[in-house]
Amino acid sequence: MTHSVAVIGGDGIGPEVVAEALKVVAASGVDLDTTHYDLGGARYLRDGTILPDEVLDELRDFDAILLGAVGTPEVPPGVIERGLLLKMRFALDQYVNLRPFLHEPAGVDLVVVRENTEGAYAGEGGFLRKGTPHEVATQGSVNTRMGVERCVRFAFDLASGRPARHLTLVHKTNVLTFAGDLWQRTFDEVGVDHPEVATAYDHVDAACIHLVADPGRYDVIVTDNLFGDILTDLAGAVSGGIGVAASANLNPDRTAPSMFEPVHGSAPDIAGTATANPVAAILSAAMMLDFLGEADAAARIRTACTKVADASRSVSTSDIGDRVAELV
Repeated sequence: MTHSVAVIGGDGIGPEVVAEALKVVAASGVDLDTTHYDLGGARYLRDGTILPDEVLDELRDFDAILLGAVGTPEVPPGVIERGLLLKMRFALDQYVNLRPFLHEPAGVDLVVVRENTEGAYAGEGGFLRKGTPHEVATQGSVNTRMGVERCVRFAFDLASGRPARHLTLVHKTNVLTFAGDLWQRTFDEVGVDHPEVATAYDHVDAACIHLVADPGRYDVIVTDNLFGDILTDLAGAVSGGIGVAASANLNPDRTAPSMFEPVHGSAPDIAGTATANPVAAILSAAMMLDFLGEADAAARIRTACTKVADASRSVSTSDIGDRVAELV
């Protein structure tokens, strides 16, 4: 079976690591029909294009999207993030950001389920008296029952299929008394439908401490958009570094394609030096294959990445890709 995949290499090291991910997928025997899109900071600087609506419409017809990384120092913060990444996540209803972390030496085997289309990233807010001494800036957090519940249900379903069957809600209910209350009530109510899953709650600041001091206490974490963004970077740091951290922006209902990307950024300072670690992109491609029904190939890729983990610190980007491809 051939799967149609839109490829956005993006900026900096993005095209380099995506090339290795595609090399490994080809070695696994899975056939992809790829279409490459020139999008990102460099494209924006060249002609002002971020993500035209007609291109977004084209993306809807693919089975999946594989993204490298986007962003350049010359583009003001937020332009590409909101105009490309968040626009795709929201328009394609990729409401679950899924980030697995596995690092046996540190006792880490956990998955973070991050709500991906609401919260502080929804764009609610504005300025009053901007540019004056009395300026006011507001930035709201949007949380709907539908958005919270579908994310929480996904997390419970995921936890029920894992050996530990444990799910932790992370929020800040003692201070964020409206959003936190909605999350806690929804979590408790959905939990009634999953008596097989043990549950817990941690404030986000406590969760940061536990991820550093005792990450083994976590199996599956479910949290909102902003807290999930922060926690997953920390989880990456304690589980081998963000160079090996993969992620998926999922539309579990499959009404539009899901997008798969490494957690790391475009790292323009090392672009072109062949020193970028492509493992995160390769593992993101493995997550894509899982979602496309190619579980065997995905498992072989993950196993191969584990075998080259130690060597990945001392060889070139393409050498790592070659080694993983040989083992697949």
